Amino acid sequence: MIQLGAKTPPNTSTQGKYNVVHPYANELLICYLDNVPISNNTWQIVNPLAKSLPIFFTQICPVIFLIRLFMLLLKPARQPRFMAELLTSILIGRSVLGLWSEASDALNPFEGAALVEVVANLGLTYYMFVVGLEMDLTPVWNSGKAAFYVALSGVVAPLLLGYFMVSLLTGSFKGDQEVPAEASTFWSIALTVTSFPDLARILSDLKLLHTDLGKLALTAAVMTDITSWALLVIAVSAINGQKKIFMILPTLAFIFVFWVVLRPFLRLVFRLTTSKTKEATFVEGRYSDMHVIFILAAVPLFGCLTDLCGSHSMIGAFLFGLIIPPGELGTKVMDKIEEYVVGIMLPPVFLTTGFRTNMGSMLTGYNPGLMCLAIIFNIFIKPVSTLLVSTFLGSSIRDSLALAVLMNTKGVLSIIILNEGRNLKGFDQQTFAAMIVSIFLMTGMVGPIVSLTYKSTRNAKRMLVRSLEKSRQDSELRLLLGVHSSTNVSSLLNILQISNAQRKSPVTVFAVHLVELTGRASAMLIFHDCRAPKTTLQGNNTNMTREKAEAEEIISAFESFERDNPAVSIQPLTAVSSYASMHEDMSNFALDKRVTLILLPFHKEPTADGGWKDDNLQHRQVNQNLLSSAPCSVGIFVDRGLNLSFAPQEESVSSSHHHHGLIMNNNVCRIGMLFIGGPDDREALAYAWRMAGCHQDHVTLTVVRFLHGQDIAELMPTESFSSGRDHSSGILTAMMESEREQQLDADYINEFRFRTMYDKSITFVEKQVNSAEQTMSAVVNDYNDFDLYVVGRGEGFASPLTAGLSDWSEYPELGVIGEALISSEFASQPSVLVVQQSPPLRTNESKKNRVFSDQAFVNHRNKDDDY
Repeated sequence: MIQLGAKTPPNTSTQGKYNVVHPYANELLICYLDNVPISNNTWQIVNPLAKSLPIFFTQICPVIFLIRLFMLLLKPARQPRFMAELLTSILIGRSVLGLWSEASDALNPFEGAALVEVVANLGLTYYMFVVGLEMDLTPVWNSGKAAFYVALSGVVAPLLLGYFMVSLLTGSFKGDQEVPAEASTFWSIALTVTSFPDLARILSDLKLLHTDLGKLALTAAVMTDITSWALLVIAVSAINGQKKIFMILPTLAFIFVFWVVLRPFLRLVFRLTTSKTKEATFVEGRYSDMHVIFILAAVPLFGCLTDLCGSHSMIGAFLFGLIIPPGELGTKVMDKIEEYVVGIMLPPVFLTTGFRTNMGSMLTGYNPGLMCLAIIFNIFIKPVSTLLVSTFLGSSIRDSLALAVLMNTKGVLSIIILNEGRNLKGFDQQTFAAMIVSIFLMTGMVGPIVSLTYKSTRNAKRMLVRSLEKSRQDSELRLLLGVHSSTNVSSLLNILQISNAQRKSPVTVFAVHLVELTGRASAMLIFHDCRAPKTTLQGNNTNMTREKAEAEEIISAFESFERDNPAVSIQPLTAVSSYASMHEDMSNFALDKRVTLILLPFHKEPTADGGWKDDNLQHRQVNQNLLSSAPCSVGIFVDRGLNLSFAPQEESVSSSHHHHGLIMNNNVCRIGMLFIGGPDDREALAYAWRMAGCHQDHVTLTVVRFLHGQDIAELMPTESFSSGRDHSSGILTAMMESEREQQLDADYINEFRFRTMYDKSITFVEKQVNSAEQTMSAVVNDYNDFDLYVVGRGEGFASPLTAGLSDWSEYPELGVIGEALISSEFASQPSVLVVQQSPPLRTNESKKNRVFSDQAFVNHRNKDDDY
């Protein structure tokens, strides 16, 4: 304490009621007057927390409020939560609020710093436990060379060049205090970081989590984070052990015992204490709240053990999170604590960071030009090294640039490294502030640059052909199936069964189980490993929730179909997203996987009397959103009992009706295609043509083309072709567009008739009608004996042959013909597939930009529990 009237020590600055000794060094001495009651009693007269707790609550409440506010303000700029937290720490710390000494002394008094740092350390411990709980090491063990080289370049180059740059910078220091040698160590380690949690959230917000780019970036980020952690453990242990490298041995021994002995022991305990009854499992799940309480109580215990070994407590918590069994237990723990840890316990970390950051003193004692050069160097060293390596490995410049920027994502781990370096006197104020500025700029540029890069990429991909009409009949068919529940599986498998999968024209299916996002901060896309052992409802594996049981049922059905149909390849997935953004996830996935057609179930289910039940408005909204925004063709299937059955080929060789695994209960599946005209009808004809391509005796196709009768043949083209695609077009433009569409219809019909003239299973009929009433009368009376109708939606195309049918439309997503076929007036109650073609091409095909990938990323928290 500095007494009043005493001589002020040298290198001291006065800040309000505080005297700060060595204000720009790596160690500060804060002196102030305080009244402390003295008593001879055993217990203190005054509770030491009586003053600290009010100060702490006064400090933490504005921090939480500002973080939430900046999250809202920065969301349009595609900035992660970390940016809001870091910006709050800068504003409320000494860099901004510190300029107003009265406000700073009132809100951030030095007396409260000790309690804030204690709570911050506890928050860091639990936060690193959450990070370990989220992280999956599977991509590390199964990663390919691309992810390995990207991670390697992102560690080696910043580590070596960062060390050199800091040595050059500290060599120019002209202050009174000596710059600590440890600065270069923590500076370079901080540059190697790619924050896995923050990168995952950025990719999720940008809808890139499931893309090749996202999978590669996340896999490399996991490898980079593990390496950064190892470097931090070595640095902390060595410095705490007075730079004796052998002092890391206790920490290594703890990690070995932790992973080899304690990990299997805890898994055994969890398995023996789970619920054994099927009924209790369906209601509450396998794990109770006691499991969660036990785990949360053990977090600080393992943190203390690593602290005793000479390392930091957060390392033990991180390792404990890694060994928690994935699946239901990890999800249950995450649901209990994630929001509390991130929203309440983590803000004191940034409050402490703000105390230590003083940007006004960043250039004190240093060469300003060299300091600015060091900051620029920090920002670009890792992206440049990653860009060079990914380009060398064969990625396009655009994908390499996006990957390079993504790998520069910093997060809480980088702040942890900097604060640990400050705790160990490895940074002075100037270098610490310079690193904070560097991290702020690095992370701030990730979202906007990647968003702009991949927005243009997606626009380029949308120019590619995404329609069945433009595809060859013997080419690969790539389908994306949207499954809301297990009741949709049978109907979609029926469509797959007659989609004509052969070795020369295989069918690749991405079966996506669509699950509503509840209680999550970000959406997820989970790839299911077909080779992994399956959990069933028999034997000892009866412990699964209803949701998992339904997911298993859906996956098993598709995998069974794949085994029975060798020309069909199925990738089951689960998409967890809100209904408002579910169509965006599916559209982005369709773009990335070059899907030709998205198949969706109708949002209602039929009843035995021909009515409808279960009107799910959310499912309908997803269908409508995809119809308006999908980058490829979309089909909506209304299943009213399409009577197909399936059997493995080897069990049905003797059947005279067997072909490619197809067995018809009625010997033949009769498909009717009603052709009015327009791009949607041509797309529907292309799919129906493919269905009848080789089934011969088991599938018949009747194409009915409705032509204008003599009474309406003289109508103007502007009346026969709607301006729905361009309401502002003039009469001349409408006439030209109408003639173009009619010519395309005629050309495609002629090609179809020429190539199927000798196919006895395909019949072509032309029917002249003069009105919409005659069109529907012909369908009801003459063409009403089909098991499946394949029709175009007719979006943007109006014809006198259907005029007036849409005036009272209840289901516009089915089009006028599709809605008429499922109405109660149609007595036969057939199944209907309504097809809409993708938007017209804007330019010629452009060169594809594909990012390489070696291993699909699997979210740790949603893998099946398997001990």
